Amino acid sequence: MNILKFCFLFLFLFSTICQSSTVTIRADEWFPINGIPDSAEPGYMIEIAQMIMADHGHTIEYRIMPWKRSVKQVRAGSFDCVVGAYKEDAPDFLFPDDSWGSIASSFYVKKGSDWFYKGIESLKSVKMGVIGGYAYSDEFDKYIKESKNSSMVQVLNANNALEQNIKKMLKGRIDVVVESHLVMEAKLKKMGVSNEVAFAGELVAAESMYIACSPARSTSKEYVKYFSEGIKKLRSSGKLKQILDKYGLKDWK
Repeated sequence: MNILKFCFLFLFLFSTICQSSTVTIRADEWFPINGIPDSAEPGYMIEIAQMIMADHGHTIEYRIMPWKRSVKQVRAGSFDCVVGAYKEDAPDFLFPDDSWGSIASSFYVKKGSDWFYKGIESLKSVKMGVIGGYAYSDEFDKYIKESKNSSMVQVLNANNALEQNIKKMLKGRIDVVVESHLVMEAKLKKMGVSNEVAFAGELVAAESMYIACSPARSTSKEYVKYFSEGIKKLRSSGKLKQILDKYGLKDWK
């Protein structure tokens, strides 16, 4: 190989390496939005991100981390993005133009309980389990903040916080769990306890969810542009439907 050919090959390989990168995503397990990393069902948002970024020569590295810590470390620039975020969760993050789904926060009790949510006042008679770092509604978030040091509100920061809360409720250690309906239904089914838990009212109507990227990383603006354009392409090509069908979900548009 002469020196000229060698130089061209080197420049091509160097350019390819520079143009490709690994996009890091962190979030607590919130199936079907995001599930177990490297599994057959990593979550529909992870599969969307993988497909979009593959078109730009990038790969996704997704790992589970408690939600509060995920937001903190992505905000600091240690990782690129979180998935399943409301804009209230991290208003300083960069968001794509369109949401990647919507979900409603609801209350759940052990079957046989006669408690039903009728406003913040009704929460003062029950012990409730919540996951740390989530934003629900201004009034509800205020109640959690004011009550988190009491036995009436138990805040968990863990990778498997929802499963722990469900187990605590079934054992009678707490009375109520608040969670988004898609996530709760999937978790109850996976745990095999769907018949042991009952719906007990809706906290807020369905809210938009997003992939959201770090305000501290220079690449975030570019990634968000890819995500904004990419979701439209997936929808028009029918590939988004294929992903959602896999998880038994319908398009939110």
